[in-house]
Amino acid sequence: MSLSKLALTLLVTTTPIAAYAQSSDPVPAQQGPSTPGDQDRGEEDVQRSAASSEIIVTARRRLEQAQDVPIPISVVGVKELDSTGSFNVQRLQQIQPTLQFYSSNPRNSSVNIRGLGAPLGLTNDGIDQGVGVYIDQVYFSRVAVATLDFLDIQQVETLRGPQGTLYGKNTVAGAINITSKAPSFTFEGRAELTVGNLEFKQAKASVSGPLSDTVAVRLGASTTSRQGTVYNVASGTYINGQDNIGIRGALLWKVSDTLKLTLSGDYNRQNPNCCAQIYVRYGPTQRAANRQYPALTAALGYAVPSTNPFDRLTDVDAELNALNVLGGASLRAELELGNGTLTSVSAWRFWDWGPKNDRDFTGLPITTLSQNPTEQTQFTQELRYAGEGNGFDYVVGAFAFYQDIHTTGTQRQGSAASRWLINPSNALSNDPTVLDGLTANNDIRLKNFSGAVFAKVNWEITDRFTLSPGIRVNYDDKLGSYVSIVRDGQGNLVPSTGGTARQIEQRTALTPQAFRGEKFREWNLSYDFTASYKPTRDILVYATYAHTFKSGGLNLNGVPVVAGVAQTQFAQVKPEKVDHFEIGAKTQFWDRRVTFNLTGYWTSIKDYQALVNDGQNATLRGYLANAGEVRVRGIEADLSFRPSDRLSLYVNGAYTDHEYVEFRNAPCPPELSGGGTGAVIGAPGTPGTNSPTACDISGQWLPGISNWAFSFGGEYNIPANLLGEDGEVYFGADGNYRSKFSSNASRSIYTDIDGYALANFRLGFRTDKFNIFGWVRNAFDQEYFDLLATTPGNTGLIAGNPGDPRTFGATVSLSF
Repeated sequence: MSLSKLALTLLVTTTPIAAYAQSSDPVPAQQGPSTPGDQDRGEEDVQRSAASSEIIVTARRRLEQAQDVPIPISVVGVKELDSTGSFNVQRLQQIQPTLQFYSSNPRNSSVNIRGLGAPLGLTNDGIDQGVGVYIDQVYFSRVAVATLDFLDIQQVETLRGPQGTLYGKNTVAGAINITSKAPSFTFEGRAELTVGNLEFKQAKASVSGPLSDTVAVRLGASTTSRQGTVYNVASGTYINGQDNIGIRGALLWKVSDTLKLTLSGDYNRQNPNCCAQIYVRYGPTQRAANRQYPALTAALGYAVPSTNPFDRLTDVDAELNALNVLGGASLRAELELGNGTLTSVSAWRFWDWGPKNDRDFTGLPITTLSQNPTEQTQFTQELRYAGEGNGFDYVVGAFAFYQDIHTTGTQRQGSAASRWLINPSNALSNDPTVLDGLTANNDIRLKNFSGAVFAKVNWEITDRFTLSPGIRVNYDDKLGSYVSIVRDGQGNLVPSTGGTARQIEQRTALTPQAFRGEKFREWNLSYDFTASYKPTRDILVYATYAHTFKSGGLNLNGVPVVAGVAQTQFAQVKPEKVDHFEIGAKTQFWDRRVTFNLTGYWTSIKDYQALVNDGQNATLRGYLANAGEVRVRGIEADLSFRPSDRLSLYVNGAYTDHEYVEFRNAPCPPELSGGGTGAVIGAPGTPGTNSPTACDISGQWLPGISNWAFSFGGEYNIPANLLGEDGEVYFGADGNYRSKFSSNASRSIYTDIDGYALANFRLGFRTDKFNIFGWVRNAFDQEYFDLLATTPGNTGLIAGNPGDPRTFGATVSLSF
């Protein structure tokens, strides 16, 4: 393969950084009903067709050129991921402006596309995510997988907009379709080593080859470690670090000319000293002054190590850990049958989550233990047929999913809890024994079944005009329970009602409740219709309407309690109902050296799943329910330009307009919270008075969405000879910008995150088989936050996660 072939690969989708990729030997683009399983022919033979200057994707469960697919898709290949250091979804978002990832720990993570998917901070075992994550055609039900390193993958496709027909429920915002490298019948391998500041070390290796004429195997492994970015002065250790390891294996057996089987398995483990959010600021609330952060810390003689969060100091006193273990196995069978391919994908997955957190965000012994260890298993089975007829092609299939979750949570209060949580006007606030040792043991269980049948047709009315209807019928059946047993420091049960003054304060701090056997059962119908037109070979215009849903579920973080009785009428959460309109154009010109794609969309969601407060219940407890309606609409533009073999450039941009159309019983922002228990919706009272327990935030921003987001960059190379090896010296730069966004479910003056821009650079030398380069990320050491959060108790303490500082290092890789 000559270096001149670098010019042959153009970005045709949302992420023009793919223009850096090296093409493989020319292979004609696939025709007919080829399925994703055809990728076993080699690392890049099917994925990138040099002959057609196109990127091949599997977005519609068949191999197609991306510019021919009437879906806005971002595609990033393995070489682009490696060169930009995008080894997980968090890094990937920096080169895809409409992808957002937020995480305070692996369980409390959310992946959003166009701002939709899962609201910030909303983690509930009984509710599913809104962005589907698929790895090798297997659905991953929990977003914790997004925190793991990419493991021996070929490419990542990000599909924007609802994908309910082919990808099923819980893809109201889109889907992330990850394809691993397939076993090869040609012996090959690759190794990569990276070192950097903050003691960053990363190693990756893979090897593949034949075991016989009909059997091939592939093995891959990776490991990543990095010192934490925050120093804990109490323990003398760095926290919020990285400690990841992953292994993957795949076995391909070509049983006959028409049947092939792929058996694969993986194991991934994270075990870092993580995760803590640190002091950012104090923002006054509606609480009485003696119950707010300055007075409480003064009474306890406490001060944080620094009030500047970018000093990156903390003194949290609880033990930290974020043990995150995921793995599983799958068997994919592909049979050429008639004019198409019958595919079966059977999979088993597990997830073990073992956290240890400090949920008071201080060095005070307020909450000394806060953790929700979880064990989950899931089984999936998909059977589909991709075929073609005279003037049309189609996909029909069925899907079944079963999930079993068991979470055993524990929260324990410490010796400073009485002074921090009980009203200072109550003498019990000066008695540490009231809340010291108070412990809630929670048992949360969910059994979740989902089944669906689906069909999608592409009907070529003419050789230029195609109609594509799709339909999916889905059934959900969930059975869940939530039991919280509270005991005082001496091990005595705290009663649900009545009791002594001490027990009333204990019950206020940690409320016992129980409900069992709650069910959610519902049928849902998703459908979409796309019309596409190709006036020329290099121009595609399309329009889409989609009606889909996000599965309903159960409130498994607890419900409001009135007079000691759990209000189980709030245990069920209705499905989100989505109506989506989209128009777009995909174009290439100047001998396909320029790619320009443009998309406009409008998404309305009714019964939006969100955290609410119901003033009618005279309770301050937030719970999961349905807001009236939200709307997200915007325009996305993507441009890549390769004027010569030496230079490639790209710019991606997105404008997003977003609001709660109707949300009348939202949690109030901290500046309006904490003054009383009255069910008032409206303007705040004065501190200590009857301020609102719920607020109408209709017309306000949704969390986590910037109005403007951009990614941009380029690479320039020149031929060179180094140590007798012909290759090229290259310089690359990538940047991204996002404007201000809200980091709280209800927008607050304290939790808006200012816009910021990041810049990354790399300089290196590469040949066909060897690559070495130095890199720097956040080159100008921009100070920014990944997220901000309010803290329990309405004390006015705002905590957050500062983004990574400047990092730098070197990478060397070798292929054979």
